[in-house]
Amino acid sequence: MSNVDPEDYIVGKDATVSGIDLDKEKFILPDGTRLTDDKADRIIERVTRGRGRPSLTGGDKHSPQIAVRVPVETRDRLAARAEREGKTLSQLAREALESFAS
Repeated sequence: MSNVDPEDYIVGKDATVSGIDLDKEKFILPDGTRLTDDKADRIIERVTRGRGRPSLTGGDKHSPQIAVRVPVETRDRLAARAEREGKTLSQLAREALESFAS
């Protein structure tokens, strides 16, 4: 792979690309080469390397994520409570899950 700058391929913070078959669809990179699955994987690896939240357990252990969908009203009430308590939504959710799991 040529010297690819991952910043050249960042569309925006909220951009996602899925369902693309790079064997069938042709995407040409700024250096004139074709984007392949292998090149895409390497770009993603370089962009995401060293990012992310620190482990909740300390050290190099991975802290798994849980995604939950809630109605807008519930999210708004939780956000208001988190703000009142000086916490993030994630902190509030972790506390609720810990309490439930005990």
